[in-house]
Amino acid sequence: MTYKILSFLLLSFLSLSTISIKKEIPLKTTENTTVIDSVSKPKLLAKKEVASFEANCKLFYDNIEATQYSLPKFESFLKAFEGYEQLRKQGKIENEILTLVDFSLSSNVERMWVIDMKLQKVIMQTLVAHGRNSGEEFATKFSNTSESYQSSLGFYLTGESYQGKHGNSLRLDGLEYGINDNARQRAVVIHGADYVSNTFIKQNKRLGRSYGCPAVSYAVSDKLIEVIKNKSVLFIYHPSRSYVQKSKLVS
Repeated sequence: MTYKILSFLLLSFLSLSTISIKKEIPLKTTENTTVIDSVSKPKLLAKKEVASFEANCKLFYDNIEATQYSLPKFESFLKAFEGYEQLRKQGKIENEILTLVDFSLSSNVERMWVIDMKLQKVIMQTLVAHGRNSGEEFATKFSNTSESYQSSLGFYLTGESYQGKHGNSLRLDGLEYGINDNARQRAVVIHGADYVSNTFIKQNKRLGRSYGCPAVSYAVSDKLIEVIKNKSVLFIYHPSRSYVQKSKLVS
């Protein structure tokens, strides 16, 4: 009889222990879930913010009036728009024009776009040269160093116009440290050049190259400079990983 009572008590104790353990398991799982949520929620919010920004950019892009011109690739415009919006919020833009140069494209095509951001309209599209040491038909190498004769990527504010050895020219101020902030020191400016023309392309199978300046045709230089001078934004794009890693204006 005593043996039976002891067996019953032992079974009852084991049953109660099992129930207690089962009750504790969900609590541990809940704690773990809370830890995971605290890590994953900021990432999810960041992803939502990126998706929302890209959607707004795409809406803006789709409403740009191209008129007789083409639109830049959305990939390049997305980066340009991202930096432009940051600079606008910082109060650095006085002339609401975005000039986008896409150096992922051949120099033989019109790869400079001038966009009126208030009117959402392309107002110019033209040929533009890259630096002689950046590449032949395509620009592949970039530098912020004096006498490198290479182009520099990134965001610039346009400065004042002046008369230089190429005639009417426009000074540029690079806004990105270590990427293009030596632009004024290097005399990287917008100017006209006779090697920027379809005639030169036909004769040489590629556009002419500069010492690092985004040179344009004399046929459009005066009009371009007049439109974009005095603190508008110039963005020189290339899908370079090193640029994205260094830049604080694009992600």
